[in-house]
Order: sequence, then structure tokens, then C-alpha cells
Amino acid sequence: MSSTFLGMPATPPRSPYGTGNLRGDRKFPAAAHDDLGNAQLRRNLGKATHTIRAKRLNVTGELPDWEELRDAGAAIKTDTMNRLPELLEELERKVTERGGTVHWARDGAEANEIVARLVKETGSKEVIKVKSMATQEIGLNEHLESIGITPHETDLAELIVQLAHDKPSHILVPAIHRNRDEIREIFLKEIPGVDPSLDNVPAHLAAAARAYLREKFMTTKVAVSGANFGIAETGTLSVVESEGNGRMCLTLPDTLITVMGIEKVLPRYQDLEVFLQLLPRSSTGERMNPYTSMWSGVTPGDGPQTFHLVLLDNGRTAALADGIGREALNCIRCSACLNVCPVYERAGGHAYGSTYPGPIGAVLTPQLAGMHAAKDDPNSSLPYASSLCGACFDACPVKIDIPSMLVELRHQHTEQAGTTAEKLAMKAAAAVMSRPKLFTTAQKASGLGRVIAGRDKKISHLPPPFTGWSDSRDTPAPPRQTFRSWLASAEGAATMRAAADEHTRDQQQQEEEK
Repeated sequence: MSSTFLGMPATPPRSPYGTGNLRGDRKFPAAAHDDLGNAQLRRNLGKATHTIRAKRLNVTGELPDWEELRDAGAAIKTDTMNRLPELLEELERKVTERGGTVHWARDGAEANEIVARLVKETGSKEVIKVKSMATQEIGLNEHLESIGITPHETDLAELIVQLAHDKPSHILVPAIHRNRDEIREIFLKEIPGVDPSLDNVPAHLAAAARAYLREKFMTTKVAVSGANFGIAETGTLSVVESEGNGRMCLTLPDTLITVMGIEKVLPRYQDLEVFLQLLPRSSTGERMNPYTSMWSGVTPGDGPQTFHLVLLDNGRTAALADGIGREALNCIRCSACLNVCPVYERAGGHAYGSTYPGPIGAVLTPQLAGMHAAKDDPNSSLPYASSLCGACFDACPVKIDIPSMLVELRHQHTEQAGTTAEKLAMKAAAAVMSRPKLFTTAQKASGLGRVIAGRDKKISHLPPPFTGWSDSRDTPAPPRQTFRSWLASAEGAATMRAAADEHTRDQQQQEEEK
């Protein structure tokens, strides 16, 4: 029987369980434990994040109005989320007026079916792709391959990941976990006709990828892209990138299919002034993107002659319905929070199990796909994958309060988790602390902890079910006396009298000085 009354709105659906790439196979602690043992991974991550972090600080420090730009970006995104339905309808209307076709996809499965149908209608067996996290989120590549269509990633890092049969581990630099020697081996093994003497010089590796991709650009008739921004006022779509592959994909094919999350819409063309300053500085540490491509529908005789825009929900409406969690939809996918996060830097992106790793992934993924879709849902551990240090909030160009959202998600997880050992322990502690006699007895009993303390007066190993606590921290041994027993002793009484006498003398001295 439905729990929704007639006339009452139903809870918006989240991304369906078992589809796409919004849930890993294991909880974060177990996955992170394995990755922490990979010394090469940690070196790769450490070097890359430190480099990007330093560049970002340099270029953001150049702008006297950087904080005002962040405020403007946050205000525009908040306004967008407040008016999202009307802005999406305006975007659809403008794209249609300019010769494009708009499709609405409730979830990843529906989006995959729409794209697959559109590609089949062209007769093509291949597609070239501009880096798109939305298509990674829904597992588009896997779906196309299952029906005999070959997708070719054209972003260098995405290409490395695809050729290695791997998964992205960073929002901006998907192959951040790979070094140049590993990339060389991947190219030698996977790229047809590559020079066997290829070395690990970055320029030479890029040239090998360029030669491989150039043939794909010139012969493939269908492209699939993402979108950094969609402008409701004009129906303009925009992709920013740094290699030129996006420009090739967006201009050479006959058919262009763009998959865009509904949160990427912006109200006005003028809003790009803010975000085209915020995004490159926060993501790559550059003053501007080398390639910024914009298109509005179809232009006869110039560029793709067929354009489709697929607007993807896939849990975004569910996130929008959360009064606190909806702020995660303000994200512009710059990855600044990943580059400053001490947890991400050590564990890497794969431990999160989602297309969206790092601090923003820890809040966005549970919003899109939920935390309790199955027993021991891996997503339920993501809100705890943070030290709550606040570095992500300081770095975010649109001032998303990630730490506060993590705390809220922890609260939601606790409320939905049912009876747990932790809940029972907290109830027992509350019962004891609310009864003075019980609390006094418990304090005296805690003195037994001195028996299991080591010579350093610390307890390093607790019996089950407290082993999880002692595995990661030491506990000081209880003192020989509780505060109450000390206060009631002759020593305590004497100390308190001495303190009172000293206070009286200080007051007398102050009166004399007046």
C-alpha cells in the first residue's frame, strides 16, 4: 500500500540501484585501506595535487575581487536551483527554436536508451566523445559497447583510462593515479600501430595519442559531449577544455548529442562572465581555458547539422528536494575540493566507488543514488570519508558548505540506519549520565581500566565491540581518583579553600588599587 496520500507529492526518485557508476562494491574504509597500501598511487596523487594546488593559489591571488566572484557564483547557482523548472523549460524552448531537439531522461537507463537510439538512427557504429562526467555517471560507454557501438574517448586522460580498462579517479584529471611509465605501457599495449620504441617523454606520449585520435576525428560521424553550462536565455551550450579535442568533436561530426545534468543550466548568457573566471582558476590553475566552445542549436553549413540535447535527472530532483543537500547541485565540477582534501590525497578516487570522488562526491553521490538502497549500502560510508577540516569549503569557488552537508548526511544515515550497536551504546550512556548514583558508580568502575593500561598509562587494545576505537587511537588510562572523590577528600577541600582565599586577596587588592 502506498504511503503517499492522494494529492500529496511523492518523494522524487533517486538513481536506480544497480545502474551506472554511482555506487562502489565496497564501503569506503575497506576500499581506502587497500589503496593506502599502494605507494606508487600515493606518490602520483601527492605530486599532482600539490602542483595543481600551488598553481590555483597563485592565479586566484592575482584577483582583488576573487571573494566577490565566489559570492556572485554562489548567488547565481542558488537562484538557478530556486527556479530550475522554469529555466529548464526556457532552455528547451530556445534550443528547439535554434534547430535542436531536446530529450528528457528521468534516469541513467533512459538516457542510455535515448543516446543509443539516436546513434543507431545515423547508422554509425562508432562515436567520439568529449569528456563528460554525466556519461560516465550513467555508464554510457558500457551500454553502447553492449549493443555493438564503439565509443572513443578523446580527452587524453579519459583515453588513458579507457585503454587501461580502468575507472577515473579525479574529476578534472581522471588518470591522476597513473604516471608516465604506466601510460607508456598502456599505449604500447592498446594503441594499434604505435611505435615500439615509444618512450615516456610526455610530448611523445601526447603525439602518439594525437596520431591515434586524428583518424577518429576525421572519420567518425557522431559525437557525444557533456556540457559545462547551458544558458536558458539563449539556448547556448558550452564546453571548456584544454586540449582542442572538444573543438574537434563539436565541429567535425554530422551529428552531435549532448548529455547534460539538469543542474548545469544558468539563467543568462552574462552569467558566463563569472563562471569562466571561477572555473579555470579553481580547476587547472589557469587564468582562462585554452578552448571554450559554445554552440546554439544548428547552423546550416557550419558544424553538426543534427543536434540533440539530453537533459539528465538521475536523482538530481531528489537532491533538489533536500533543503540542505540541494546545495551540492551548485557544484561546477572544478575539483578544487579534491586537490586540498587530505583524505582524497591519501586514499585516491577509486575508494569512493563513484564517478564523483573526493569531498563533493561524498555529498553528491548519496544525494543522487541514496545511502540505504540495499543492506550495507557502500554509499552509507561516504559521509564519513572526511576529517571535516573545512579545506574544501575554503577552496570551493561557489562556496558550497561541504562540511555542514557531510554532518547532515551523517545525521540522516544515523536516523535511517535503525538499531545499531552505536545507538544502543549512546542510549545506555544517556541512561547512566541522567542518574547521579549510576553515574558515580560507573565512574568508580572505570578505574578498572588501569589494569589493562600499558606502562605509558595508555590503553591500546580494547575488547570487542570496542576494537574499532582502539585500532586507530590510544585511550588514556582512567585516573586513580574521580573528580568527585577528589573533591570530597581532604586534599580537594584544602585546594578549594586555598583557591577561595586567593580569590578574596585578589579582590581586596583590586579595591585598594581603585
